[in-house]
This record gives sequence, structure tokens and C-alpha cells, in this order.
Amino acid sequence: MQLSFKRIDLKLRHTFRITRSAEDVAPVVITTIEHDGITGHGEASPSSRYGETIDTVLDFLRGVDLRNFSDPFELEDIIAYVDSLASGNAAAKSAVDIALHDWIGKKLGQPLYKLWGLSKSKTPLTSFTIGIDSPEIITQKISEAEEYPILKIKLGTDSDKEIMNTVRKGTDKPIRVDANEGWKTKEIALERIKWLEQEGVEFIEQPMPANDLSGCAWVRERVNLPLIADENCIRLHDVPKLHEAFDGINIKLMKCGGLREAMQMIHVAKSLDMKIMLGCMIESSVAITAAAHLSPLVDYADLDGNLLITNDPFAGVKVMEGKLLLGDAPGLGVTPKD
Repeated sequence: MQLSFKRIDLKLRHTFRITRSAEDVAPVVITTIEHDGITGHGEASPSSRYGETIDTVLDFLRGVDLRNFSDPFELEDIIAYVDSLASGNAAAKSAVDIALHDWIGKKLGQPLYKLWGLSKSKTPLTSFTIGIDSPEIITQKISEAEEYPILKIKLGTDSDKEIMNTVRKGTDKPIRVDANEGWKTKEIALERIKWLEQEGVEFIEQPMPANDLSGCAWVRERVNLPLIADENCIRLHDVPKLHEAFDGINIKLMKCGGLREAMQMIHVAKSLDMKIMLGCMIESSVAITAAAHLSPLVDYADLDGNLLITNDPFAGVKVMEGKLLLGDAPGLGVTPKD
């Protein structure tokens, strides 16, 4: 097997702001695995929140040697080997995992969702994210998101009420709120969530810092909106300990290391009767489509990273009125653009 990779800078339509960062360009790494005349594609979109940068991804992938494996179907052994090379580096590991799955689907001539026994008719609606911005830009973004029936609003600053007032002047659509750890105390989180209960909000994602599970559990006992874990839900071993503090989890391929681990996280969360969302970083259609193949298994989707950019190098899953539309092409079903 031959692994190759290259950096691509994804350009955002608007500056993407959350409580801890802002970006106009999101660098990603596209991987390819070639074997037996078939090419599988993968992607890494690193986040500094989890200790990764574009340079750490490239360095990690330079150390991946697949020549000792004769067949991509040796998936368990290959992924275990890649995972053993270093701790962390989940986005880099995900790039290998996704490419292997794409190759296997192409080899078998079937899309991934069919190999997993899923129905593409059961994909959920994806939310469309509105980042932190001025009232004028937020109003513009809401107008541009007219075709999407669910909005995800980034909060977690002193401007929360101004942002929500702006949003509600522009739309009465269902809203999902993501505070990205922005409410630093349980008292602030409680006050903001109680207020948001009157604003047509569906759930709250990561209201408090990831290391304050007890504080989040305290808030959960006192609010009526479901709480979804993101920054403190990284890999499989995190899921059980979140059960007492959250109603659900947000799984991202770039946090957990790929499709194999994500599938296991879904099944464990289901066994705990937790809600499940599939989320994303700023990603091209490669990683977004990979996650979309798992989406028939989950309750919520926030798979819009490719919709926020202007130079997607691939075509893959489509979105119509918010609905994720998977095709019948084998593997991921993504094709490079010229």
C-alpha cells in the first residue's frame, strides 16, 4: 500500500469566530491510499484545541509506513498500528482511517452506508452554523442560510443576548446553541440556559469548560434543555463518564481518529440512552461525506464544514433543504474537482 498526502488551504466565506478563535483559512491535509489500482481518499482537519496543527499532521503522516500490510482489508491491524505510533494526533489518524474505508468500499463496489447495513433515507437534517460576529454580518449570514431549516448559533461571550436578539429578529427557525466552553462558571451557565429556554432553542452544546464535569452535572439538574458534550467527548473511553453530566455527545471524526472509533462510540452512547450528534471541523467534502455515511445512526447532524468554504476540492454528499443526500457511488462517493 502506498500512502501519500498534501496540504490544501480551505478558504471560508466569512471569518469563522467562536469563543476561543477566529479563522479565514483552514488548512487541511488530503490523504490517498493506493493499492491494487484503487485509490482511497481521506482528510485531516487539525484543531489546536486538541493539540494538533497542520505541521503535526504532516509530521505524523510522514511516520506512517503501510508497506508491512499487504491488504487494506486488514483494517483492525492497520488502525491499531497507526494509533500506536503516538498518542493524540486524532485528525492525522482519521485521515488514514477514512482513506482505508474509502478504498474498501471501492474495492467491494458499495457505498459505506450499505456495507454497514444502513439506509440513506434515514440521514438527518444538518444544522447550518452562524459564528460569532457583528449584528450586520449575522443578519447577512442568516439570509444566506435561508435554505437550511435548522441553525446552530455560536455563543459563549458577553454579547450572547445581542447575538440571539439579532438572530430572532431575522428568523424563527429552530436554534441549536454551542457555547464552546464559554460560560466559565456554573452560575453563568445556569443563567444563560434558563434565558435560552424561552428562545426556541433545541439543545445546548458544551456550556462549560471540559474539565468541569461536576459543574455541568449541577447545571443539568436545574435546566430543561438537553446538554450535549463536545470538547470533553474525544474518544470511546470518554463516553461512559459523561453520562451523568450530559444528555448526549457530539462525535467528530477529527477528535476520535476516524470512522472505526466513531462507530464504536455511537453504539456505546446508544447503550447508555444518550443522544448522539455527528459534528465536524472546517472540512472538505471528503471528511464531511465520511461522517454523513454514519449519520443514519444518529439523532442530530452538524455536518456543514464544507458548506462554509469557497474552494472545496471534492464533490461528495449533497444537501437539499438541510437533508444530507448520499449517493450510490462506492466507498465515500467523493470525486476530485479539477
